[in-house]
Amino acid sequence: MNSYIKHHEWLIIEEGFHPEYNRASESIFALGNGRMGQRANFEERYTGDSLQGSYIAGIYYPDKTRVGWWKIGYPEYFAKVLNAANWIGIDVEIDKEPLDLAECEVEDFNRILNMKEGYLERTFVARLTNGKVIRVRAKRFLSIADPDIGAIQYSVVPQNFNGEITFTPYIDADIRNEDANYNEKFWDEVCKETHKGEAYIVTKTKKLDFFICTGMMYAFHKNGEKININAVIIEKKKYTANKITVPVKKGEDLVINKYAVNVSSTNYEKSQLLKEAKSKLAGAFLKGFETLLKEHADAWSEKWKESDIEISGDVAAQQAIRFNIFQLNQTYTGEDERLNIGPKGFTGEKYGGSTYWDTEAFVLPFYLSTAGPKVAKNLLLYRYRHLKKAIENAEKLGFSDGAALFPMVTMNGEECHNEWEITFEEIHRNGAIAFAIFNYIRYTGDKKYLIDYGLEVLIGISRFWGQRVNYSQVKNQYVILGVTGPNEYENNVDNNWYTNTISTWTLTYTIESMDYVKRVDSEKFKQLIEKLAFNVTEELKKWKDIIDNMYYPVDGETGIFLQQEGYMDKEQQLAEDINPGERPINQNWSWDRILRSCFIKQADVMHGLHLLEDRYDEETIRKNFYFYEPRTVHESSLSPCIYSIVAAKLCDIQKSYELYLRASRLDLDDYNNEVSEGLHITSMAGTWLSIVKGFGGMQVRDNKIYFKPQIPEQWKNYSFMVHFRGSLLKVSVSNLEVNVFNLSDQSVALVLFNKEYKLRGNEEIRIKVN
Repeated sequence: MNSYIKHHEWLIIEEGFHPEYNRASESIFALGNGRMGQRANFEERYTGDSLQGSYIAGIYYPDKTRVGWWKIGYPEYFAKVLNAANWIGIDVEIDKEPLDLAECEVEDFNRILNMKEGYLERTFVARLTNGKVIRVRAKRFLSIADPDIGAIQYSVVPQNFNGEITFTPYIDADIRNEDANYNEKFWDEVCKETHKGEAYIVTKTKKLDFFICTGMMYAFHKNGEKININAVIIEKKKYTANKITVPVKKGEDLVINKYAVNVSSTNYEKSQLLKEAKSKLAGAFLKGFETLLKEHADAWSEKWKESDIEISGDVAAQQAIRFNIFQLNQTYTGEDERLNIGPKGFTGEKYGGSTYWDTEAFVLPFYLSTAGPKVAKNLLLYRYRHLKKAIENAEKLGFSDGAALFPMVTMNGEECHNEWEITFEEIHRNGAIAFAIFNYIRYTGDKKYLIDYGLEVLIGISRFWGQRVNYSQVKNQYVILGVTGPNEYENNVDNNWYTNTISTWTLTYTIESMDYVKRVDSEKFKQLIEKLAFNVTEELKKWKDIIDNMYYPVDGETGIFLQQEGYMDKEQQLAEDINPGERPINQNWSWDRILRSCFIKQADVMHGLHLLEDRYDEETIRKNFYFYEPRTVHESSLSPCIYSIVAAKLCDIQKSYELYLRASRLDLDDYNNEVSEGLHITSMAGTWLSIVKGFGGMQVRDNKIYFKPQIPEQWKNYSFMVHFRGSLLKVSVSNLEVNVFNLSDQSVALVLFNKEYKLRGNEEIRIKVN
């Protein structure tokens, strides 16, 4: 745990230069706008430890896997979101000595991420080996008003000399992914143009033929006045730059405003990329830095109006939730149904940036509540568009007749994860996608989605479950063998409780959905049954038999739902008994030792009790929670938030608060010593759930939204906002009262503390609490 980030309600602040934390800071201070992202690398040269990272949404490379590719059904590649051209670069020389923070004395270093307005600012004083001292201020943003544009304002003020400062703004496309399997570079240069004051470079991926044009323009100001410059053009392979030397006197403020554009063949014709880049860049240059920044800040203001959570009395908690919301809004805007949300977003290379089950299980509820139905629907359509590939994935593993296994990791619908215990065995991901369809329809009331898209996906998934089970003659029940549940510290186990439970839940929901579609649109139902060659009599008979006769492991003595068969054979220990010097165990124990231990990486049984809470009484949830939580080491980012929600349901607010704080500050405080690899974007949505569903007690049932708020003792009050069925509700909670205000014109049915209300537009409810 590294708590070097200062607490502030709206800012992420790093005071002092910490080279040992630089990679972590590059992740934490990263920027994005849904279409591209940029780690918080320095603009000037830096020879210290760094991961240069610039990423373009939807652009990836099928990097041939190093292991397992010869095995039947094993993915041949791992999809890498590519580290693209470095557009932020501005080399600086002071009287011919390069500015490099790894080689000079650094004072008064401050790095600030302004979450309210969406920009990164950095200031420092540098004393070079030649004795020259400069003060530098750098500000940059990736526009969410125009997501192809990025802008930098870079200021240098000489402190003790008159002399020359040389700037070299450049674009470097000679980039390598650090996680490349064979140390291969993935980009080829197509063409480039370099002129005085601007430059462009077009690159293409060596496979799949993605094209990107990256361009830059710049302007210089001295003491606020624009100055003319004489640039020297520099061109090298995959590199283009201008070099400008400017005379300065002590105290003069020399500023370069650098404007950049990234346009890709996913959004524009390949033949038009250069033209589009020039047009967009000219428009940005004409507006200027301050106007672009204002448009960007105004757009962020609109986002915060609908997604902010306010907490009074606990700055650490307030900063954390805003950081998580900020990163979620930077990563995905929902405007492009071809895109999805990688676990690291635009902040690092780990996990390849591809789509995991995290989206449906954790992120979908955030966008449902903060952005309205269109964004969430696009996440579901992403999976619908990949249904054919999911069927092909299942066929590779020996399944047939339209059975669909959605990939654990994907960019285009094809499985590309290269760990057998995940790829072949973590099949509960299918259940997460089915539950997401249910959750979307329950929340929005959009049952037409079920008719047009959802049922076809559900049938494919249910066909998979129907074939993946087998009948045990010993148990006289159906079993599911050889799986990995959500807890990845157990591999190749039999009868994982969560997997068995979500499989039969999916079968049940699919049957109910078929009945609904048949009833309301018999012609559409008939067409779908014919399209899928679905044998209604035989397949439904099999599904119902599985539902009625599935085996669920339960401890006979305690009644605990067993994470999997044989779990109680393990030596039962508590996480608190582990030597603190050996935590996290995944960085200190052998995999063999972990697998043989009782320790749990993340919510498994508890994940099922969280999703399907209406199925179980409070006592059942309680005894399972207090059995499993002490055995859970929370070494998955997806773990503390789920336990926090369940703890709140059990009215254990202190425990819920502790877990919320850990979940929400996971990256800011680097609990698991891994933030240098990138942020945990998908778990950030879980921290939002910890407040809204956990402390706020939000549920949706019977076309009504329910709230049963509680408040941690550390907070004076808190508020959150949710979209629901055309209304925007603001829920405010204190120790004295709960207030629900309808910020829209449309009436909404809600249940507050078990009492039903019809809340008209622009009206509020105030309830005193004891």
